[in-house]
Amino acid sequence: MVVFLAGLGLIGIGVFLSGKFDSNPPKVEIIANDPAVNTDTNGKIVAEISGEVAKPGVYSLPRESRIEDLITESGGFTSEADMDYVDKRVNRAARLADGQKIYVPSKVENLAPPDLQDNNTEIFGVDTKLININAASQSELETLWGIGPVTAQNIIEQRPYSSVEELLSKKIIKQNVYDKIKDQIAVW
Repeated sequence: MVVFLAGLGLIGIGVFLSGKFDSNPPKVEIIANDPAVNTDTNGKIVAEISGEVAKPGVYSLPRESRIEDLITESGGFTSEADMDYVDKRVNRAARLADGQKIYVPSKVENLAPPDLQDNNTEIFGVDTKLININAASQSELETLWGIGPVTAQNIIEQRPYSSVEELLSKKIIKQNVYDKIKDQIAVW
């Protein structure tokens, strides 16, 4: 019995050591995580366009596409598109990024109600400038407390909003930031 147990022990040690000293170790391939390297095998990007375009949706375009290419692919602007907004705030020559969203507001959407015309309103005798989160530029959004470039871009990408509280429900900003800026922002 002792000889049998000793034999099993030697066989176990042999099996263990044969796995440790394998003469053909698995090959490991290291791929650089460089954004310039195209990891997409078909050379395409996917971008979304919504709002006042003929065919809103998600489109697959060549990697070097521009915003203008996405607009063309979606059938162009509708007659209700706010072209003043587009001309001032959309760089149609900018290169599209994978996963990017472009929103084209309507003329009506960017009109302020009469009591908020020109973004100026008077609240309790204090002249306040409200920022329309549906139309504000990135630099305008960055003037708000706690809003940096990344958060401002997230706000822009998640447009349109039906209420300022959507900044919380969509988890774009935290409660403490919302509490500080809620009286400085509006939606119209």
